[in-house]
Amino acid sequence: MQETSDRTSINWLRNIIIGDEGLRELDEYARQNLSSDPGHDYAHALRVALCALEIADGVSDARSIIAAALLHDIVNPPKNSPLRKRASELSAERAMELLPNFGFDKVRVENIAAAIRDHSYSRGAIPDSLLGQILQDADRLEALGAVGIMRCVATGVQMGGELFHSTDPWARDRELDEQKFAVDHFFTKLFKLPNTMQTKKGRDEALRRVGVMQRFLDDLGQELGHRRV
Repeated sequence: MQETSDRTSINWLRNIIIGDEGLRELDEYARQNLSSDPGHDYAHALRVALCALEIADGVSDARSIIAAALLHDIVNPPKNSPLRKRASELSAERAMELLPNFGFDKVRVENIAAAIRDHSYSRGAIPDSLLGQILQDADRLEALGAVGIMRCVATGVQMGGELFHSTDPWARDRELDEQKFAVDHFFTKLFKLPNTMQTKKGRDEALRRVGVMQRFLDDLGQELGHRRV
C-alpha cells in the first residue's frame, strides 16, 4: 500500500469522484458536513476510501466503496459522549436517508449502510459482506502507522490526556491507562488490530504499519532515557 503508482494517490481518487455526478455531489456533502476532528474529518474519509479501493483491488464495487468511506463517520459524537458507541449505527441511518438523493439504488443503499453500521471497533461486529470487511479494514488501518501515531496523540490531547507517563512510559510498574496517556493506547488497542483484519491485504498492511509504530516507540524510548526491552 505504499505510493508506487497513480492508483494510490488522492488525485486519482478525486478524478473518480469528479467523473461520477452522484459521487461528486456526495463528496461535496461530506466535505461540508464531516467533523473537523482530525481523526474523523474529510481528509480521513478520503484516505479510508483510497485504502479501501486498494484492498478491494477491483473485486468490489468502487462506487459503493467510496460512498461508504465518505459517510462512515458522518455522525461523530465526541469520544466521551454516551452516544459514542452508537456512532456507526447513527451514521448508517444517516446514509440510508442520504444515499437515494445521490443516485444510489435500494440494494446499494442497504449494502453501504450495513457496511457503515458494522465497521466500528466499539461495535465489535464482523461484517458479512466483502464491502463491510474492506471498509472495516481500511478504517482500522488509519489507526496504525505514521498517520495512526498522529491520530492517537491528537485524540489523547483533545481528551485532556498526557503524551506518556514521564517516569514509566512502558507501564512496567503501573497499570496501563489509555485515558490518561496517549502512548498507552498503542498497547491497549492499536497493536491488537492486525488480528482483527478481515482481508489478507489489510492484515499484511496492518503488520507493516505496526512495525512503523514499534520503531517510533524505540526511538521515543531512546530520547526519554527509558529504552524498551
